[in-house]
Amino acid sequence: MNLILRAGEDEMNFKWFGPLALLAALVIGDQIRINRPAHKYRLMVEVETPQGRRSASGVLAVHPDRSYTRRGQTRTLGDAVFVELGQGKNLVALLAHVDNNLVLDDINYVALRAYAEASGKRVPFSEMSRLTGIVPVKGALIPVLVSFADLAAPGSAKVVPPDGAEAVLGKGYRLQGLTTEVVPNGYWPLDFGGVLGAPVTRGIQAKLPWLSGAGDSAAAALRAAGLPGVDAIDAREAFTRK
Repeated sequence: MNLILRAGEDEMNFKWFGPLALLAALVIGDQIRINRPAHKYRLMVEVETPQGRRSASGVLAVHPDRSYTRRGQTRTLGDAVFVELGQGKNLVALLAHVDNNLVLDDINYVALRAYAEASGKRVPFSEMSRLTGIVPVKGALIPVLVSFADLAAPGSAKVVPPDGAEAVLGKGYRLQGLTTEVVPNGYWPLDFGGVLGAPVTRGIQAKLPWLSGAGDSAAAALRAAGLPGVDAIDAREAFTRK
């Protein structure tokens, strides 16, 4: 009798396994749909120095709001691009632009607008992940560039004009240019590199350790650089977004 009851329980449990597995697959699939980036792009910064050309790049992921409420907004994940120039000098391309005041949202559309400018025609946001090739980032698309005289001191930040790097960095330093390139989206959340897709670049906190601390060090850096509208934004998002 006990064997019959146990067999019946096992049969009932197995009967529920299929629907539960299907439900789990639907939930996981929906989370992937919601959280997978629409596209990723690499932002590269090149600088001419007295010791030769130096460059660095970072991969940023652009996420539209795919939630059912549609109350969010497009957001970008990644870090500011840090270029080590040698001789104790550096250049940081922030995740921010200036349009009267500091603007954090424009970084979402740097690649989109750069490809549109390069092709001379409108580029649909939904088609971005299929684009190829490297295109220049020019004019108003260039994010705010800053340099720190002392990486441990946020108050040592200065804005570096794209066409006037020598005034801040010294003789022989010149911004060669910025470029962008769409990179493979990969298979979120398994996009760890290689065939799985280019991962979002991290590392700015290792270069600017005060970003990890408490307080308003990020805001202090932006204020020291003389940037407008610091109080109206989350200053840390000019350096890193998660």
